[in-house]
Amino acid sequence: MRILLVEDELKMARALRRGLEQDGHAVDLAGDGDDALSRAVENDYDAIVLDIMLPGRDGFSVCRELRSHGGWAPVLMLTARDGVEDRIRGLDAGADDYLIKPFAFGELLARLRALVRRGATERPAVLTVGDVVLDPAAHSVSRGGELVALSAREFALLEFLMRHPGEVVSRMRILEHVWDYDYGGLSNVVDVYVGYVRRKLEQPFGRPLIRTVRGVGYSLEPS
Repeated sequence: MRILLVEDELKMARALRRGLEQDGHAVDLAGDGDDALSRAVENDYDAIVLDIMLPGRDGFSVCRELRSHGGWAPVLMLTARDGVEDRIRGLDAGADDYLIKPFAFGELLARLRALVRRGATERPAVLTVGDVVLDPAAHSVSRGGELVALSAREFALLEFLMRHPGEVVSRMRILEHVWDYDYGGLSNVVDVYVGYVRRKLEQPFGRPLIRTVRGVGYSLEPS
C-alpha cells in the first residue's frame, strides 16, 4: 500500500514510518496540514494516517477539504485527546476511523487493513444533488443557497433519497429505512411526507425535485 502519514511530532513520525515500511508499505510523510492536503489531492494513496493536532491547518480541516475535492482515500485519524466531541468532529469531517494515542502499532496496521478492504468509494460528509445540499452533521438543508427548515422525519426522508439520486426507490424501501419495517401507522405515510418535502423544497423555488413513478415509488431528480 502507498500511505500518506501526516504527523508533526518528529519522533512519532519516524517510528510510524519505520514500522509501516518494515511492514512493506510505501510511505510519504507530511508534517503540516497544508503539505498533507496538497499531497493527498495530487497523489493516489491507498490510505491516509492523519494526526488531528497539526501546525496551521488541523486534521479536521485537511479531511474536510480533501473530501470536498473528491479525494476518497480511507482516512485513519490519530489524536492524543480522547474526548467524544473530537471523535464526532473527525468522523463528521469525513474520517473513516479513529485511533487514540498511545496505541499498539499492531492495532494501527489492523485498522488500516480493514479500511483498505472497504476501498476508496465515494462517501461524502455533505450530500449534494443539483442545487440541494444536505449536511447530516449540522442537520441543515438548503436549496440554491437558501436554508430550508425540515422536521426530523422530513430530513430523514430527504437524506435517504439523496443517498440514492436518480434511483427509483419503492415506498416499502423508504418505509423500512426512514421509519421501521413493522411501522403500523398510516399506509400512505410515505406519500404524505413526500408531499411535505415537496411543499418546502419544490413549491417555493418553482423547480421539481422528487419524481413520482406510478406504482413503484419515488426518485430524486432535480432539474
